[in-house]
Amino acid sequence: MPLSRLSVANQWRVFALAWIVLGAVAVAVAGSIARLDAEAATQRQAETAAILHGAVLKSELERQQAVPAVLAMDPELLALVTAPSAERRDRLNPKLEQLAGEVRAAALYVLDADGTALAASNWREPTSFVGSNYRFRPYYGEAMRDGDAAFFALGTVSGRPGLYLARRIDDADGAPAGVIVAKVEFDALEETWRSSGEPTYVTDADGVVLITTTPEWRFRTTRPLSEARRRQLAEQQTIGEPLQDMPFAALEPDLIRIRRPEGTRLYAHEIDTSMGLGWTLHLLWPADQMMSRAVGAARVLALLSVALLAGLSGILLRRRQRARNRAAEEEAARIELERQVALRTAELSAANHRLNHEMEERQNLERNRQILEEELVQANKLATVGQIAAGVAHEINQPLAAIRTQADTAGIYAERGDASAVRRCLDAIAGLTERVGTITDELRAFSRKTRSEVVAVDVEDAIDGALLLVSARLKERGIRLDRSGLTPGLQVKAERNRLEQVVLNLLQNAIEALAGVPSPAIVLSSRRQGRKVVVRLTDNGPGLSDEVRERLFTPFVTSKASGLGLGLVISRDIVAGFGGELTHEPGPSGTVFQIVLKAAS
Repeated sequence: MPLSRLSVANQWRVFALAWIVLGAVAVAVAGSIARLDAEAATQRQAETAAILHGAVLKSELERQQAVPAVLAMDPELLALVTAPSAERRDRLNPKLEQLAGEVRAAALYVLDADGTALAASNWREPTSFVGSNYRFRPYYGEAMRDGDAAFFALGTVSGRPGLYLARRIDDADGAPAGVIVAKVEFDALEETWRSSGEPTYVTDADGVVLITTTPEWRFRTTRPLSEARRRQLAEQQTIGEPLQDMPFAALEPDLIRIRRPEGTRLYAHEIDTSMGLGWTLHLLWPADQMMSRAVGAARVLALLSVALLAGLSGILLRRRQRARNRAAEEEAARIELERQVALRTAELSAANHRLNHEMEERQNLERNRQILEEELVQANKLATVGQIAAGVAHEINQPLAAIRTQADTAGIYAERGDASAVRRCLDAIAGLTERVGTITDELRAFSRKTRSEVVAVDVEDAIDGALLLVSARLKERGIRLDRSGLTPGLQVKAERNRLEQVVLNLLQNAIEALAGVPSPAIVLSSRRQGRKVVVRLTDNGPGLSDEVRERLFTPFVTSKASGLGLGLVISRDIVAGFGGELTHEPGPSGTVFQIVLKAAS
């Protein structure tokens, strides 16, 4: 039943109200999640920056702390504090001046046991420390008492803040004789930190700011201190007025809000205590802009997502309302589709019938092609048999002549009654007969028309079978056969008789190519190469011409006057049928053919 106009209107009102509420919730949740993620990302960035700033400060402190420790053992300093003289002072002043420039110290000066400066790196300046007494400085008393001291304060002469590193100088008996002091200023370090854009400051154990990228924060305290302690620290650090608190407070452990001239900013707060001396590095990473951007982007994305889902839902609702109106159209379309399908099915049936007829014709052609191919292979075999027939006959005639000789000899021995000699002749006849049988069996097996499956074939067995048929021609033409490169035990995936035919074709070609060559030779080799077996046949003949080499495996291309040019083509097809490859390898001289087959294991 179709919905009334009133029910449709109410449906759209409920739909709009539900998506408005869902959008408000999604925006609030997305903003909250984005804020937490932005806080975590900001804190990680602040932690990384704090570690880098702390590493720079730690490196600077370690380098400067080594200076007083090394100078305290200097013989010239010890001589000056134990027996002061103008000559020793004048010799040490330039030395301290040069050393201060090399280690980038603001000042280096030597105090005697009473705290009076005997020599200083600033001896040339009007504000020279030489002759001034620094017994009142805390670092003097601590160094004389404990051996070394570190104290941050304003300079009494220069008024510039710096770290005073003091080291006691002991005489030969181990008694305190004086103090060497190095003042380190951090103007360059503060400027480097300031250029990075993150407010950074360093506090001591009392929470007093010593080093800072914001000069007005120096000598302010980050923690509550009693008035007495504030005045004491101000007096020791020569500030002149009690210490004031920092102009901000932490909202929570990791966030600080600071009022600045350009407005109030929110920072992520991270610390690093790795530099020692009881110091703590504080780094403030700007967080408000990153957090506001992340929250804004998340809210916009959530709002867009809700709007997209609302639009899709509205489309689905509208489609549902229109579904019934399309039902009749779909039914008519279905009936038309069935009619078209029936018509198309009839056309496809006719096309399928024609296709089946064509497939049968192609299968018949393929069977005829295979038959012709097998006949061509067999014809090549018989042609090869004809070429080697004379050599095989010679191979058979030799043992037959020997059999005749051994039979005559056995008759003579029989007349003499020498049974053992007759037995030896008969054994020789049996061996020669077995050799004749082996040759004829190999020739008969080779000439037989076979089409067996691909199995594991021993490479040397196939080569031996081929050599048995051409050994007479090799001997007749004086061709040296080198088979030392054959690797025993190699097996390939092939059919023995056909692989033997390929080797025999290559040997026949090599024998023909070596006609008229002085010291003719054929080299056979085989090796395992990964999951392949490579068999190479090399001769030292004249090689192939460029014209023949370019069309080597083309039917009816040959360099022989009486050849048909089919032997290599057939051999290549046989090897390809085994899943291998027959190639000609170019070389500086002679001819090299390479058979690559799959290893049987």
